[in-house]
Amino acid sequence: MQASTSRLRFLVAETEPPDARETRRESVGRSSGETYVEILERLAPGCTCHRITPADADGGLPAGETLAGYDGVFLSGSPLSLYEDTPEVRRSLAFMRALFASETPSLGSCAGLQLATVAAGGTVRRNRNGPEAGFARRIVPTGDGRSHPLLRGRPAAYDAPSIHTDEVESLPDSATLLASNRATVVQAAEIRHDGGTFWGVQYHPEIGLDEVTGALRRQADDLVESGLARSRREVEDQADLVEALHSEPGRRDLAWRLGLDDQVTDEAHRQREIVNFIEALAIPRHNGRR
Repeated sequence: MQASTSRLRFLVAETEPPDARETRRESVGRSSGETYVEILERLAPGCTCHRITPADADGGLPAGETLAGYDGVFLSGSPLSLYEDTPEVRRSLAFMRALFASETPSLGSCAGLQLATVAAGGTVRRNRNGPEAGFARRIVPTGDGRSHPLLRGRPAAYDAPSIHTDEVESLPDSATLLASNRATVVQAAEIRHDGGTFWGVQYHPEIGLDEVTGALRRQADDLVESGLARSRREVEDQADLVEALHSEPGRRDLAWRLGLDDQVTDEAHRQREIVNFIEALAIPRHNGRR
């Protein structure tokens, strides 16, 4: 970080339903929102970081807090499908609309991008090309993306941890497409709506390789059904390689077998969008509020 982070105030909004939250904890030891909290507390030592669950009926803000009182809000991944009309989806969309109206800058990954898209008037659908599982390959910034601070430091093409079965179908009129790949057109975008600014990515800069491993194993049956593997054993073999690389990120042989480079194996590169958001939007907002 290029500035003091000791007084930054962050909010993590986790829209995982309770059952998915517990399944993920059993798999990798933390929910999607807890992953974000852990990373933010490491990247911004001394920050205040609250976590809420806006998809839950009792998932409101901590007592005495307002959305406008935070320097940045982070929206995690989730198995919610934003094209379904469920109480969880309705509550999540109401939260996102309130977040836009608060003018507090926000960053979202995976379902976070999809949530902001729908709240601002865009649409989401099931992935046309099937699951993008494990890693999103050859993500390429658009012309706008090459000069956008969200992707500062990313090369002309890069891979990133990713596992999703839904995708953005159409961005709202207020959005700017920042990156794409052949599997998923909207890999990164900026959405400006109702006074607020949202930066989002379809991939997961926040998750570690251990969490990629957990996601592969949890979704093994779906990956076989989609044709990405012919058996659970093949998924387990792939997960074993990723897990081994997590334990020894410097092993070039494992990175070679998985077709990965330091954009994934190096934690600092992998989390680049989170750092860029904090430096470009959260710290200036904090300084302007002092």
